[in-house]
Parts: sequence; C-alpha cells; structure tokens
Amino acid sequence: MRQLEGKICVVTGGAGSIGRATASLFAAQGAKVMLVDLAEAELNSATADLDNDNISCVVADVTDARSVRDAVEATTTRWGRIDVLFSNAGNFGVVRPIADYPEDVFDAVYAVHVKGAFLLCKYAVPQMNDGGSIVINSSVAATRGDPGVYAYITAKHAQVGLMRCLSKELAPRRIRVNTIHPGPIDNGFQFAVEKDLQNIIGRDGTEFFNELIPLGRHGRPDEIARSVLFLASDQSSFTTGSMLMADGGMSA
Repeated sequence: MRQLEGKICVVTGGAGSIGRATASLFAAQGAKVMLVDLAEAELNSATADLDNDNISCVVADVTDARSVRDAVEATTTRWGRIDVLFSNAGNFGVVRPIADYPEDVFDAVYAVHVKGAFLLCKYAVPQMNDGGSIVINSSVAATRGDPGVYAYITAKHAQVGLMRCLSKELAPRRIRVNTIHPGPIDNGFQFAVEKDLQNIIGRDGTEFFNELIPLGRHGRPDEIARSVLFLASDQSSFTTGSMLMADGGMSA
C-alpha cells in the first residue's frame, strides 16, 4: 500500500525544487497535494510540469494571515480536512557584518520562515485530522552559527522552538511535529547563497561547502523529499519533537 494513500497535504514553497520534488513523491504515494507559493508564474509552471490531477495550487503569501487562511480554505474546500503540512517556504537574505545588516532584510527573512510556519499551523491545525503530521523545513543552519548570516540562521533556530511547542500541544491529537534540516542542496536557492558568499570569502562557494560536508557533495531535492515523506507518513509514527538531519554529515 502507498504510504500516503488518501491523505490531504499542503506544501508551501511549492514552486521551488524541494517543494516540487516533495509534491511529486507525495502524489506518487497516494496523496492529494495543494502547492502554495507567492510566485504565481513559477507555481503554475510547477503544477503543469508535475501534470497530476491530484496536485493543485493556490497563490498565497505565507507572511499574510488572510492569504494563508484563504489557502487553507481552498484546500479543505477542494479535498476536505488536512493530514499533512509541509512548511517549506523560504528566503535567504544576505551575508553582511552585523553593523551593515539591513533591518528590512532581517524582518523579511524572519517573516517568511518563522511567521510563515506559525501562520500555516495557526490556520491549518484546526482543519487537520487527528493522527496527522507537520514537517517544518529548517536547515543545518539551525545547528550552527556563522558570521554574517544573521537573518537566516536566527530564523532557522526559531523554527525549532516553534516545532517543539507545537509537538507538545498537538501530541494529545496524535499530530506529530518535526523539523527537517537539509544541508546545501543542488538547486538555485543554494547557488544564489554561494554566489553571495564567494564574493566575501574570495573563493568558489560550492567547493567551500562541499569541503564542509563529510559526504563531499550537495544533496538533491529528491533526497530531501524522501526524508520529508518519512516524517509525513506512518513510518515515523513514534517520532515527534525531533530534528531530522539530512545534511550529508555537515552537522556531525
């Protein structure tokens, strides 16, 4: 039997590589998936590329309460109560010394990662079936500190705190809540980070990260999707309040 047969899933950041890979895998495992993203053109492209009647999409800004509430309502109206949330929307910001770090960039990054995950859970949890699963896409950055990465690292640490609070509150309903922590991934998001970084460190950013990863390479979106599936499915039925590292050993 497929691992998510008949389950209703919401994936934010659905236009990105990890969102797409996860939606494709969820649908292959029997789920109905609502992709959510702010980038309408990219979202429509992702939905068209996936070409599956069990994958739909809705444009929403995860930092805006009304927008998130409407996305949740669109999901329940189309398919019914929700079983799985994958809070995956993200942005990076910049790498700058603390005195030069732009306040508006810090606010924007924190809003997407932390407020976005908070709002998704605030409006979707009342519409979830008992026994469901919430997965928040954090990062290996939640386990470390690096100079200049003030917004992203702070936000990723904060997501863990949110996850731990939710896991305690929702345990009586058997809704499991966990974070997943990818390392550098072979995608456009990471390459943009590395381009910014190499201007600061004066060397190739991709090579720099690969040297930090014991497995010696970036991860792939489909590898992260499989880890998300584990947390979303009954394969992780006794796992809640946990941080699943998917970082090639970078945090070891």
